Amino acid sequence: MYCKITDKLKEECGVFGIFGTDEASVLTTLGLHSLQHRGQEGAGIVSFDGQSFHSVRKQGLVGDNFNNKNILSLLPGKTAIGHVRYSTTGESKPENLQPLFANLAIGGFACAHNGNLTNTYSIKKQLVESGSIFQTSSDTEIILQLVARSQKKKIIDKLIDTLHQIKGAYSLVILTNKKLIGVRDPFGIRPLVLGDKEGSPVLASETCALDMIGAKYVRDVENGEMVVITESGMESIKPFKKSPERPCIFERIYFASPDSIVGNKTVYTYRKALGEQLAIENNINADVVVPIPDSGVSAAIGFSQKSTIPFELGIIRSHYVGRTFIEPSQNIRQFGVKLKHSVNRSCIENKKVILIDDSIVRGTTASKIVKMVYEAGAKEVHLGISCPPIMHPDFYGIDTPNYNQLIASKSKLKDITKLVGAKSLFFLSLTGTYKAMGCEERNSHTPQFTDHCFTGEYPIDVSEILKLNR
Repeated sequence: MYCKITDKLKEECGVFGIFGTDEASVLTTLGLHSLQHRGQEGAGIVSFDGQSFHSVRKQGLVGDNFNNKNILSLLPGKTAIGHVRYSTTGESKPENLQPLFANLAIGGFACAHNGNLTNTYSIKKQLVESGSIFQTSSDTEIILQLVARSQKKKIIDKLIDTLHQIKGAYSLVILTNKKLIGVRDPFGIRPLVLGDKEGSPVLASETCALDMIGAKYVRDVENGEMVVITESGMESIKPFKKSPERPCIFERIYFASPDSIVGNKTVYTYRKALGEQLAIENNINADVVVPIPDSGVSAAIGFSQKSTIPFELGIIRSHYVGRTFIEPSQNIRQFGVKLKHSVNRSCIENKKVILIDDSIVRGTTASKIVKMVYEAGAKEVHLGISCPPIMHPDFYGIDTPNYNQLIASKSKLKDITKLVGAKSLFFLSLTGTYKAMGCEERNSHTPQFTDHCFTGEYPIDVSEILKLNR
């Protein structure tokens, strides 16, 4: 069910929507481009021209597929929604690309979904047994099926009926023939913001998408809120019993763009603070602080400034290695990590080095990088991780391995240190993580984050998924 086991956490998805502008598909393309870090497997846009819906969905990057007038001419209309995808539930196949669209009895319905449903199996089983036919393996199609089967008369009531049947983490952007709708799950685990582009309302996963198109940030869509946008204006609906907000902590640690605003601060500010806390907690005698790029750069800057150990770009990352690079033989495959990272020997040789990264999942890439740094002549290599050990898998829209493949879940610190080959390995504490977020204690923080990857405390029941993965 959860695909692509890798040594880094994988992006979730990104959603975007805009209502009532002559350049809806162009602006949606730009918005998706700014959200590309959230998913690179494919992208799609659905537009509405007042009479008909138009859809283009392509595998690959936004810039490679939505970069010419021919594509954009296929997407006329003043309203559009879009999606960039990294698959967490459902295989990486063209039919799973979003937004998904269906012609319902009450009109067209397009849906873009960031997140993961946790009761997919039981709902899909019921739907199939009652005669539903599924065209994809994406959990997003369940939403379309439930809306189509709802006995309610109005589209909003059908959608609310559906929302009360699904469980999980989600931000939805939905397009009908009269409405642009944004929905955030009751805990607000997945992000969604509201903006304004010269009078045209905008919905997006992050504020960086608003910046890209010159839109103003208005506010976050609240946890458990449905925002309904029509020509008459905007309506806020609260279809759920009020729940405490539990935003995903990995948005700040890992996923969101550094320039996006979360909680009135840039994400870069949080990541730098994580590095500062890591330095406060760990006094390491070293000559240079070196980030594992690009993910460790912000935290390494914070660590360097707090510890007063010089910051150096001792590892250079290539930006020209795609996901589909061919490794034709075993003796070539062993050089895989060097395709992406190379050591800047002048910063490393004869020095005690602290490597900084934002997370460690399986440890295989970290061990190769540590080895490369030693081979470049480092006296010592220490590895600092600017978050706590990831001991539990995610089921809310992040592609993480299962328990057996999470190194911190099955191994003690000394064993992980030995595996990666570093002289020392140190993680940021959970308390330090919350301090970097602006709170002294985890239990006193409002909102408390969804931090189950560290703690095992899942705010939404995941027993169905755990049972299926045994």
